[in-house]
Amino acid sequence: MTVESTLETVFRMESARIIATVARIVRDVGIAEEIAQDALVSALEQWPRSGVPDRPGAWLTAAAKHRAVDLVRRRETYARKLAEVGRTLSEESYDPEPSGPGDIDDDVLRLVFTACHPVLSADARAALTLRLVGGLRTDEIARAFLVPEATVAARITRAKRSLAKAGVEFEVPYGAERAARLGSVLEVVYLIFNEGYAATAGDDLLRPALCEDALRLARVLAGLMPEEGEVHGLAALLELQASRFATRTGPDGQPVLLADQNRSRWNRLLIRRGFAALERAGDGRSYGPYALQAAVAACHARAVTYEETDWRTIAALYGRLAAVAPSPVVELNRAVAVSMADGPEAGLVLVDALADGTALAGYHLLPSVRGDLLARLGRTAEARAEFERAASLTRNARERELLLGRARAAGSQ
Repeated sequence: MTVESTLETVFRMESARIIATVARIVRDVGIAEEIAQDALVSALEQWPRSGVPDRPGAWLTAAAKHRAVDLVRRRETYARKLAEVGRTLSEESYDPEPSGPGDIDDDVLRLVFTACHPVLSADARAALTLRLVGGLRTDEIARAFLVPEATVAARITRAKRSLAKAGVEFEVPYGAERAARLGSVLEVVYLIFNEGYAATAGDDLLRPALCEDALRLARVLAGLMPEEGEVHGLAALLELQASRFATRTGPDGQPVLLADQNRSRWNRLLIRRGFAALERAGDGRSYGPYALQAAVAACHARAVTYEETDWRTIAALYGRLAAVAPSPVVELNRAVAVSMADGPEAGLVLVDALADGTALAGYHLLPSVRGDLLARLGRTAEARAEFERAASLTRNARERELLLGRARAAGSQ
C-alpha cells in the first residue's frame, strides 16, 4: 500500500474525530474542516519523506490541533479568544494523543448534533453529515444521491454558513433540547440508510456504501448514547434491514421480492446484533417509531420461511406505529400486513381509502400494493393497469423493470 493510499484510508477513518476535536477549539465546523484538510496536505508533503508515523491518526490530530491553536491566537487578541472558548490553550494541552476515549466520544457526538441541526434542511443535513462525520468526498455524496457535484458542494457550503449565521453552539444539547435535536439526528441517519437500501432514482436498486455509512453512524450513536432507547431502536432497525442486503437483488441486479428471498443467505450476525439492540431499546411498551419498525423487521427475521411470518403481530405493530408517528406510508404498510393476516379484501379496503386522498398520489408503491392485492383477488386486468401506473411513477430503473414484468405476468393470466 502506498503512502498516499494509506493516508487516504486513515483520513477516511479519523476525519470525523479530527474535525470534531478542532471544532471544539475553533467553534466553527467549516473552519474545522478546512484545518483538517490542511493537516492532510501536510501529511501528503511530509510522510513520503519521513514515512508513515506509528500512530497516523494521532499525527493528523496533533497537526490539526496546532493549526487550530495558531488560528485562535491570531484572532483579535489571545485573551479575548481564551474567554470565548473558556479553556487554557497552552501548548501542553495539545499533545499528539487524545486525553481519553471519553473526550473523543464527546467531540464526535457534538459534531453529529451540529451537522444534523434542525436549522438546516434535510438535504443539507444529510450532505453535511456524510461529509463531516462519514468522511465522504463531495463527488461521492453527489454520486450517492444522483445529483450534480456542484449541487452537493453548494449544499455543504450553505449549511456551514447557516450554522455560523445562526450561532449554533458546538455542543451536545440536554433535556428538552436534546430530545428535539435527537429526532433530527436519527432522521438523517435513517434517510441515508433508506436511500442506500432502496434508491430513489438511477439504474441500481441498492447503494451499499450509503447503507454502510448509515449503519456505522447508528452504531456510533448507540455507543455514545447508551441511555437513549430510540438510538438503539434505530440501530436495531438498520442491523436487521442490512441483514437481507445480499438477497435483495439477483445476479442481474433485478430486485427480489421479500417472499422470494433465500432466507438462508440472510446475515445471521447482523440479525443477532439487531435483536440485541432491540433489547436495549426498552421493554416493548415504551418503543418509539424506530424501535417499532425494528420490531417489525425482527418478526421477518424470526420467520424461517415467508409463510411462517407473524403477520398479525406485524399489523398490530404498524397500528401502534400509526398512533405514535402517523403517516400515509405507515398506513400503506399496515394495509399490506392486514391483507396477509386477514386476506386481500381487507387490505384493499384500507388501500382504497388511501387512494382516495392526495398524500400518496405520486407514490409508486401505492399502485404497486394495490396491483398485488388485485392480482391475489384474480382481478388481473385491473392489477396490470396498477402495475403499469406504478412503473410510470418510479424513478428507479430496476424497480420499473420489476413492475413492468409484474404487469406482463398479470396480463398473461
